[in-house]
Amino acid sequence: MAGAGDAPGAAPRLLGSRSATTRMPTVSDVASSAGVSRQTVSNVLNSPAVVRPGTRERVERAIAELGYRPHASARRLRTRKSSTIGIRLDPVQNGISGAVLDRFLHAVTEQADARGYRILLYTAAGPDDEIAQFERLLDGADVDGFILTSTFFDDPRTEWLIAAGAEFVTFGRPWGLDDRGDPRHRWVDVDGRHGVAAATSELLGRGASRVAFLGWPPESGAGNDRRRGWRETLDAAGALSADRIDALSLSVEDSVSLGADAIRALLASGVEIDAVVCASDTLALGATTVLGGSVPVIGYDDTPVAAALGLSSVEQPLDEVAAAALQLLLDGDAGAGDESLHRLLRPRPVWR
Repeated sequence: MAGAGDAPGAAPRLLGSRSATTRMPTVSDVASSAGVSRQTVSNVLNSPAVVRPGTRERVERAIAELGYRPHASARRLRTRKSSTIGIRLDPVQNGISGAVLDRFLHAVTEQADARGYRILLYTAAGPDDEIAQFERLLDGADVDGFILTSTFFDDPRTEWLIAAGAEFVTFGRPWGLDDRGDPRHRWVDVDGRHGVAAATSELLGRGASRVAFLGWPPESGAGNDRRRGWRETLDAAGALSADRIDALSLSVEDSVSLGADAIRALLASGVEIDAVVCASDTLALGATTVLGGSVPVIGYDDTPVAAALGLSSVEQPLDEVAAAALQLLLDGDAGAGDESLHRLLRPRPVWR
């Protein structure tokens, strides 16, 4: 049987002598020299019986010629020989909403330590740079798997990891893809749609009817999900026409000043509001600087800033997220149905 990723009929490449450089050969070097994929090299190292004899011999010759030491890269997540998980240290975008990933990182580090695993932090300037980091860390056997954060539409990172046969789980759904049907992509996320719907419903129950939503541009999958919870709740209430709901829907980048500007512009246009639901605590702070205490404002993430300033917010269960991410990554497909592959956790509004 051909190994995964082995190109049928691919001719072996000429094996040259090792370079004079002191750099140790990697899985990619072996794959390139043998004319096969990284996954085929991995199969030769870990499951040689699934690789055709001719292909296996080619890879083994490349390993010997290059002096590659396979014992390190042959570590697999479930053998726990490395016990290290890689997570990107996200750049600080602002001092408010960015705190949620810091809190998640602390939670997952503490829980991983309790399970005998270490967290290795790495930085990356963007998706392509992060993929280069994946390759470097996997080639050097520095990590056994990854927890990805900040997923987005058409995220190339997950497709690369799937193609490489790497173990990973994402904090965030694979926006724009089949987010439940692909067993190769394990994910955990917080149901922002439910959280915002619960906050909006509570405001309606307190007598508000013209509840505005201050959110992000449509490129954000998480932002769209939160906006959907607000919209569906207002639609179900039936107090406002579709046009009037549209007028209450605002989109800006995640910035205190831009959030404040959007609320000022809405009020200047003559639109009356009874409350504001925001996609983040950053935007909620911006809205509050304009509205003061005249109408209720609720944010999202329940950051330390929101707690310190007495802002209501939707709290993400980050300890549960960390536990679920580690369970999916370390315990694999234990369980049944969607619960063995995905977790969608519910947040809760915190009123102040």
